[in-house]
Amino acid sequence: MNKLSYYLKKYWYAYAFALLCTIIAVVLDMVSPQVTKNIIDKVIIEGKTDLLFSLLSMILFIGLGRAVFTYVKELIFDTVSSKIGSQLRKRLFTHIQGLSISFFDENNTGELMSRVKDDVDRIWAATGYVSMLIFEVTIHTGIALFFMYRESASLAIIPTIVLPIVGGLAILMENKLGKIYENISEQNAKLNTVAQENLAGVRTVKAFAREKFEINKFLSHNKQYYDLNMKQSKVFIKLYPYFQLITKLLPMFVILFGGRQVIRGEISLGTLGAFTEYSMNIVWPMEMLGWLSNDLAAAFASYKRIRKIFAEEAKITEPENPVILDEVKGSVEFNQVSFNLNGNDILTDISFKLEAGKTIGIMGTTGAGKSSIINLLQRFYDASQGEILLDGVNIKDLSLKQLRGSISLVMQDVFLFSDTINENVKLGKRPWVKQEEVIEAAHYSQASEFIERMDDGYDTIIGERGVGLSGGQKQRISIARALAKKTPILVLDDSTSALDMETEHLIQKSLTDIKATKIIIAHRISAVRNADEIIILENGKIKERGTHETLLKEKGYYYQTYQAQYGDYISDSGNREVTTCL
Repeated sequence: MNKLSYYLKKYWYAYAFALLCTIIAVVLDMVSPQVTKNIIDKVIIEGKTDLLFSLLSMILFIGLGRAVFTYVKELIFDTVSSKIGSQLRKRLFTHIQGLSISFFDENNTGELMSRVKDDVDRIWAATGYVSMLIFEVTIHTGIALFFMYRESASLAIIPTIVLPIVGGLAILMENKLGKIYENISEQNAKLNTVAQENLAGVRTVKAFAREKFEINKFLSHNKQYYDLNMKQSKVFIKLYPYFQLITKLLPMFVILFGGRQVIRGEISLGTLGAFTEYSMNIVWPMEMLGWLSNDLAAAFASYKRIRKIFAEEAKITEPENPVILDEVKGSVEFNQVSFNLNGNDILTDISFKLEAGKTIGIMGTTGAGKSSIINLLQRFYDASQGEILLDGVNIKDLSLKQLRGSISLVMQDVFLFSDTINENVKLGKRPWVKQEEVIEAAHYSQASEFIERMDDGYDTIIGERGVGLSGGQKQRISIARALAKKTPILVLDDSTSALDMETEHLIQKSLTDIKATKIIIAHRISAVRNADEIIILENGKIKERGTHETLLKEKGYYYQTYQAQYGDYISDSGNREVTTCL
């Protein structure tokens, strides 16, 4: 990660110019009481009315100059902070995208959304208007004190004593609010997670009549968020009135002690007027200290959380000098592969060899480790033992781009983006997939028949996660997406579970024309019966392996599954399969 100091150094020239504009604007502001002093002393008291026009013109000039330099200053701060916020958000999102799947297993979506949005926004503010006001408050206070001591050193002692008191209160408030801000941010992330999960799964909520439960769950988190904000408000309410009291008392003491000096002839009435104006001018920087310390504390807390994410490293990394295959043919080999995750043995001693263009079927009960084989093949995780080879090369020696780009995956949990069907099918290869290839893939997946009935056809926009489409329609679009990529390896992870038998049979028939190495994970016999080899997993180990015919003869798990699924279609006399049903 590039530290925040990197961005500040990168735009130092812009900050320097903005700082110069701030100084000029503040100096002009501080010159204004000097004009007031001359109006009182020379025009009103001494009667030099001929000076009035020039003094009034000077006030107008000061006002215009201050407006121009203030505008330039704010424009620069806004522009620079926008660039820093945009670049930081881009780097953070890119970094998150590059992390391994295991990171997302441990972090929920709502929390990551809060980091990318809310925390970056706070840093954006800190490098923008908060920094601008800190500069302005500091310069304003310094120049105001200079003019105060120039006018009356004895009167200037009063604000000099007051300033450290106000600064101490600001530091005290920042210390008390820092931890609270951090807790508020964490609770905000949890609240986002609850809301995001509930809205994404609203159909499930309604199907199980869980609206009341989910509302109470949300209200519980909302109450905690409310309590933390109230805690923050109580701290602020206790301390902020002291700022207001001090800033109101200061001008009063200035007039009281300054008035005595005027009576004694130690200072002029104009000097007292200018000094009173300075004391009023120094009030708002004191009031701003509390607000700025709050915003700054929140920004630092956000920066700490963002740095924590940047400190995360991908467990799956690219090799320093990856092997680049001239052509990926699609030969896959698992050689005594074992996989352990969080202390649990997921796969143990898995070995098989799949020649390019051949098909392997993988079956087993839920949790047997079927999908883990695909996760290892795509290097979402690395095997604990053994090796996985692609065209004879260990996949750890290949670039992730070539490895994953050589595999088309149809997942059991279909995810469709809120976009057109066309864009969803082209996903990942938009510039290279032609429209005729989209149509061809949809034809192979049996999706064309319902797509072409839609009013906008392939340009139909589907809702979030494919809302409005049936489970079978979503699966067919997902299969079309995989086929359109035309990769040497095709993986189907229980991809036809939501389809009727007839549609599944048509898709299986179409897949025989696809020239690719196929890995088919399924619970249905019909999906794997034509595979060159079928392996049966149980508790992460290969229990059975063979072809459809040899596994039936073994009368094990595969045979029992076959009987359970198709027993009604077996002839009593010859025990023959009714292949038309398969």
